[in-house]
Amino acid sequence: MSQYLLSVHTAADAGDQPAEPMSPEQFQQLMALEEEMKATGAWLFSGRLTEPDVATVVRRTAGEALLTDGPFVESKEHLAGFYIIEADDLDAALRWATRTTAVIGAPIEVRPFVATSHG
Repeated sequence: MSQYLLSVHTAADAGDQPAEPMSPEQFQQLMALEEEMKATGAWLFSGRLTEPDVATVVRRTAGEALLTDGPFVESKEHLAGFYIIEADDLDAALRWATRTTAVIGAPIEVRPFVATSHG
């Protein structure tokens, strides 16, 4: 089995306002989908993130750490949350992503983890 990152992206609306939060119905559907992921052994971990304006960026400049407020990249779209799953192959991971995006209505980027050996 391989591990995949399903990253959830949200975008501001045309007026640069944050995306609408999930409805109670969407939230219930998402919780049911997560329970199914857990029951099948696909779900490893997930997390939901705060808005990017509360982020702190840490950079190394001239040998010193420089901390700045706000997101790393100015963008209307940002990472809102993620899932770490196990799946037999990319097609299986894409099926989970397809079901997730159908519930939350936000784009999902699917990326495999680099295979490493543990010795």
